[in-house]
Amino acid sequence: MSLLLLQLFNGVSVGSILLLAALGLAITFGLMKVINMAHGEFLMIGAYTAYMTQQWFMRYAPAGAADLFFLASLPLAFALAFAIGWLLETTLVRHLYGRPLDSLLATWGVSLILQQAARSIFGAPNVAVKAPAWLEGGWKITADLVLPYKRLFIIALAAVCLSSIYLYLRHTRGGRNIRAALEKRSMAACLGVSTRKLDARVFAFGSGIAGLAGCVLTLLGPIGPSLGTYYIVDAFMVVVLGGIGQLAGTALGALGIGVASTTLEYATTATLAKVLVFALVIAFLQWRPSGLLQTRTRALD
Repeated sequence: MSLLLLQLFNGVSVGSILLLAALGLAITFGLMKVINMAHGEFLMIGAYTAYMTQQWFMRYAPAGAADLFFLASLPLAFALAFAIGWLLETTLVRHLYGRPLDSLLATWGVSLILQQAARSIFGAPNVAVKAPAWLEGGWKITADLVLPYKRLFIIALAAVCLSSIYLYLRHTRGGRNIRAALEKRSMAACLGVSTRKLDARVFAFGSGIAGLAGCVLTLLGPIGPSLGTYYIVDAFMVVVLGGIGQLAGTALGALGIGVASTTLEYATTATLAKVLVFALVIAFLQWRPSGLLQTRTRALD
């Protein structure tokens, strides 16, 4: 029973990481229909923000405050990724709406530029971020079941982000504008919603959430310039499996893929488990192309 609960917990924690990586992508892909291949690089930006924040705290912070670097790095990672996302949307992406192939190639080129910039600034070798002391250890439930504080923190952060986005979409004017544009963009524009400004805000916000995801990824291992390439395919897989533009579907897709990955890894190997997860997702989409959930619209059949 302890082993089963530990595997389930690991699956939920992996799903939480995928959820953070895919949350912003789910909204931007559903709203603007832009295939942003540079989304993974915003994870890298968030991860290196945590690394630089740690270096600054180690050099200049007063004694006893070094462990606070991680709490400081979270808003910094969001803000930096938000700013770069806003710049990318206003200078490049907004000129490629309605041209999916061009946007795919352009954002892929941006991802290569960002990766090379990271190599030039930080070097090609991976770097490590030491977790703060308050995240070391774990919650001991039984002698055989210990839940690491790092993964508990990631699950809690994913829950907070998901709840915050849900409340924003449901109970604010800006959120209602986003939902209107997701359902019928042309009608939302006719009713006075500035879809261009909305695109920029949503794209930047999605980039900021990816920055948060990259920041928490530093708790699990070393980071490098190619960090984003390991998660971009999984993030798109979560979005497509959950249903385009569906927040609840994205959460279900991330948790499903996370639990399936850890379960198959325990029974096979990591490489084979990834292949099997891809095969299962493809088989599911053959049966249900719209994903787990789909947007309901008023239309005549």
